Amino acid sequence: MGKPLWFKRRLLIASVSTGLVSGLVLAGPAAAAQDEETNVQNLPAVEIAAPPPSAVRRSAPTRPVARVGAPASAAPKTRLYVYPTSPGTGRGLDVDKVPSAINAVDASQIRRTASPDIAVALQQYVPGLSINEVTGNPFQPDVQFRGFVASPLAGTPQGLAVYQNGVRINEAFSDTVNWDLIPTAAIRSALVVTNNPAYGLNALGGAIDLQMKNGFNYQGAEIDIMGGSFGRIQGSAQWGKQVDNNWSVYGALEGVHDNGFRNFSQSDVRRFYGDVGYRFEGNEFHLNGGVANNSLAGPSTVPAELLQQYWGATYTTPQTISNKVGYLNLTGKVEATPTWTFEGTAHVRSFKQSTVDGNPTDAQACADPTLLCFGNDTVPAFGLNGVQLANTFAPDAILSEIDRTSTKSTTFGVSGQATNTDQLFGHENRFVVGASYDVSSTRFTGSAELGTIGTNYVVTGSGIFLGPSGDPTSVGPVSLRTVNQYHGLYALDTFNVDDRFAVTAGGRFNAARVTLMDQLGTALNGDHTYDRFNPIIGGTYKITSEVTAYAGYSEANRVPTPLELGCADPARPCIIGQFLIADPPLQQVVSKTFEAGFRGTKELNIGSLGWKIGAYRATNYDDILATPIPGLTGFGFFQNVGRTRRQGIEAEVSLKSNVLQFQASYAFLDARFLDALTLGSESPFADAGNIQVLPGNHIPRLPSHLIKASIEYAVTDVWKVGGDALFVSSQYFVGDESNQFPQLPSYAVFNLHTSYQITKNLQIYGRVANIFDNRYSTLGTFFDREALPNFTNGGAEFNDPRSLSPARPRAFYAGMRMTF
Repeated sequence: MGKPLWFKRRLLIASVSTGLVSGLVLAGPAAAAQDEETNVQNLPAVEIAAPPPSAVRRSAPTRPVARVGAPASAAPKTRLYVYPTSPGTGRGLDVDKVPSAINAVDASQIRRTASPDIAVALQQYVPGLSINEVTGNPFQPDVQFRGFVASPLAGTPQGLAVYQNGVRINEAFSDTVNWDLIPTAAIRSALVVTNNPAYGLNALGGAIDLQMKNGFNYQGAEIDIMGGSFGRIQGSAQWGKQVDNNWSVYGALEGVHDNGFRNFSQSDVRRFYGDVGYRFEGNEFHLNGGVANNSLAGPSTVPAELLQQYWGATYTTPQTISNKVGYLNLTGKVEATPTWTFEGTAHVRSFKQSTVDGNPTDAQACADPTLLCFGNDTVPAFGLNGVQLANTFAPDAILSEIDRTSTKSTTFGVSGQATNTDQLFGHENRFVVGASYDVSSTRFTGSAELGTIGTNYVVTGSGIFLGPSGDPTSVGPVSLRTVNQYHGLYALDTFNVDDRFAVTAGGRFNAARVTLMDQLGTALNGDHTYDRFNPIIGGTYKITSEVTAYAGYSEANRVPTPLELGCADPARPCIIGQFLIADPPLQQVVSKTFEAGFRGTKELNIGSLGWKIGAYRATNYDDILATPIPGLTGFGFFQNVGRTRRQGIEAEVSLKSNVLQFQASYAFLDARFLDALTLGSESPFADAGNIQVLPGNHIPRLPSHLIKASIEYAVTDVWKVGGDALFVSSQYFVGDESNQFPQLPSYAVFNLHTSYQITKNLQIYGRVANIFDNRYSTLGTFFDREALPNFTNGGAEFNDPRSLSPARPRAFYAGMRMTF
């Protein structure tokens, strides 16, 4: 979590963008646990039927083995749901008629990564998407797509909307996405969609839709157990059953323990997901829900000089996160007529997060050494009773603090959608209209306890809590209640001009109200309203039976979060994610995106070849950044900074057969500021703590080049081997928005995996991650070198201004999977 750096204090300069296609091919039957239906529920799902026996190229093995992929000609047309509602119908839109890039990851690809984190599979199989462990925890990565981010770190401006079974799961208080709460074993498909305002708020760069399993599409049982390096022990169990033709039941349970490779980095993850379904005569209803209770370490970035001594070093501790969630969704689909379908969702979600964050402090002895001051030796440091604190610490003690926060949110929501497929003027047409309403109530509290820090960088509390410390800063207790109300109304129409040319047009109107109610005073009180209509228009043209061209334009908006609104006054900065001060207004962010490309498929003797290439340009207006305050460690505020742009090119090729699975992609990203601005920074090039950002400067922490490749080969019907590789180019450090400091070096990482089907019901598998034991960092920032001594160097001052997020060394994992 937070650290004695501006960046670690939940101030990340986030970015924003959109996505490109990766065909989804569902796995065929694997032992007794199988996807029997391809009609996936809820928000965007891809339909692909399992290939008939005639499509199998090899003779059937004596022992069942999972089959992935099949010639496209053996399956019906791929259809896609590209609207944020629940259960998907059989009237999805042909992929060839979607005027944007689409990327999909199926359950077999997720399982192949052997990771309990869906973000790992997204990084491996989606062009232009990368992850980094900014929190220092593998279960809470930052997911960046085309320069836009979905992060668990409070204070990061978010730019991607994430949905689970048609329900948006960005948390209410700061739009964060807690990836550790998502039940990965229960995911049937993950879709990354771009250029579509129907996904509502936060979809500046696109949306990630997670479709979950149910007893109609998953039947059988599976137990998966794996263990390996750094004390990793993980297991999952899932079971699905269809009862007669009408009822179904599904459940998945997951647990993970990981000691981590860094000091004080142990984590435990516990998740459950379940679904009960009922259907008749084309109508379908589901009640599904889940719970999770996770304890995570968040050691965050660490000074480079400490990493040179020990790769598993941490800077300050404790750094812990407790995440708990419970949710319940009711979804329904009614086929009223042969051409009209009505769908709806009602949901409730309860989320609780508690953080404990050891940090340096600006508390210090006053000119009168018997008293404590804050920021300098003249501004009094007050206690909770409003009286200046006495200095009871030893003269040689190094003061620090333990910052604690608690966030409790409850969200209710309903949505509805109608789909009509009647012909229009004698042409095929698909019209969709929908509406949604969500309301969230959050209670946020924060406190700071003074303490001392030892030579192992462990902070020990003293029981003395800080109160307001005077203008312009405060680390006093915070108690805030917020209410978010989000309304949405959208309509989209896809009209077939002829058999080759289809046009899509429409839009969504968003209205939002964010209310802040200070529970300790009036400084945080505020009532903010935002509204906007976001249009979309695009078209697709089938050049040949194997090649399709697409182009589109869309707009999307993001409203400031309660966290951002509670810390938006430069005259009264706060410690982001912990202590909010004032409530001035912020403008909403608007993104305008152009996108165009080509995609195609071709049947070869060796399998089905798929390819795509596309380009995009997304311009943000009134973008929001977290801005540090020079000279005050960890303090800052949020502000609108004008225009930023993210543009790039993505290309991918894949080959799929019963013997070989191959995929490779390249993505280029050019992300820049378009307007001049002044920012606070710990950069060594800062002048009086400030840097000057010029139009054309690159946005930090966004690599310009991503290259990915993965392969899996069936040596026999029961033995498979494979590997994957990732290359990430250099990137600017967070805090170096002026682009004056040398970039964080590029890196490449290679992984291997294998599996062997021992019997019909038993498979063993293994994985080696980072096989060359490459020591690299996924993200870099700067820190205050004077905040704490370098205890590994006799207590001298740090010389290197860099603070890095180290990646895991080489790791070995082995497991077994039993199906029934």
